[in-house]
Amino acid sequence: MFAKLESIEEKFNQLTKSLADPSIASDINKYKKLAKEHAELKEIVDKYKEYKEVEKGIREAEEIIIDSSSEPELKDLAKEELKKLKEKKEKLIRELKILLLPKDPNDKKNVILEIRAGAGGDEASLFAQELFRMYSRYAEKKGWRLEVLNTSFSAIGGFKEIIASIQGHKVYSRLKYESGVHRVQRIPQTESSGRIHTSTVTVAVLPEAEEIDVEIDPKDLKIETFGASGPGGQHVNRTYSAVRITHAPSGIVVSCQDEKSQHRNREKALRILRSRLLEKIRIEKEKEIAEARRSQVGTGERSEKIRTYNFSQGRVTDHRINLTLYKLENVLDGELDEIIDRLIAHFETQRLESEITSVPA
Repeated sequence: MFAKLESIEEKFNQLTKSLADPSIASDINKYKKLAKEHAELKEIVDKYKEYKEVEKGIREAEEIIIDSSSEPELKDLAKEELKKLKEKKEKLIRELKILLLPKDPNDKKNVILEIRAGAGGDEASLFAQELFRMYSRYAEKKGWRLEVLNTSFSAIGGFKEIIASIQGHKVYSRLKYESGVHRVQRIPQTESSGRIHTSTVTVAVLPEAEEIDVEIDPKDLKIETFGASGPGGQHVNRTYSAVRITHAPSGIVVSCQDEKSQHRNREKALRILRSRLLEKIRIEKEKEIAEARRSQVGTGERSEKIRTYNFSQGRVTDHRINLTLYKLENVLDGELDEIIDRLIAHFETQRLESEITSVPA
């Protein structure tokens, strides 16, 4: 591991020198490529430098302890410092191992976000609308671009389903653990007796596929057009601009009706279709991941959940990492980093442990 870290640090230093070279700076494409590579290595190099500083501190503390001329008080201080430094060293080794794990090739991709009302009827559709606002606000805070691809409204104006694309820097790496059943506990607007109601919404986060990722034979597509409608069945579109695409080999069906242009709806439907096909391919190749995803997303039943939003207590609980925050309003306003950072740390630690146990003795 340390030989690899030394090699990475050496490469990072070479890139730093190259970026300062005027001949490189004048070639914008080459400069961008090297700057990107430099930025990707920086986190590992900074962590490795921190590790080496801790190692240096350990050596200095040990020298004081074994030095017969050291004062007893100084030795006691050195022993306390040594204990702290050794604990920090173990933590840094673990963090370095995680940073050296192979990266998920989808981490840099944009995403297709699919939110659907589950159990709970109208109340579920209203909460689907609130979750969409939560992710919209989070995207806004991150400087990402969100585009609605398709919506289906409930009778009272909530979302039966909403599909959107989110584009930006490493969007999938931040949102991939949001897939699953989100449960809400509150007195619904539709409940007159004041009884707390439990509803669910399913969230799926798919890496957005590019045309080069998935090849679709036009002969495999059945494309139909129909009249679109808005909330409550109003605003009927008599120009048949809505598009439904069926991919015969996989049986996947995608509909889009939000645009007035049939061409734009067809384009959006194909983006969703490509991403669902990419996910299908990934699942078929990685059965273990498929099982994890199925257990996360589930059927939308109340008993299956990854996260609970309890309004009466003002809390959010992520059940996968036993994390409870009494910041419901903040979370629903898009302040998700605290939860997402903890989820990433949890699943990366799991992946590290899996890598360690899979190595032959």
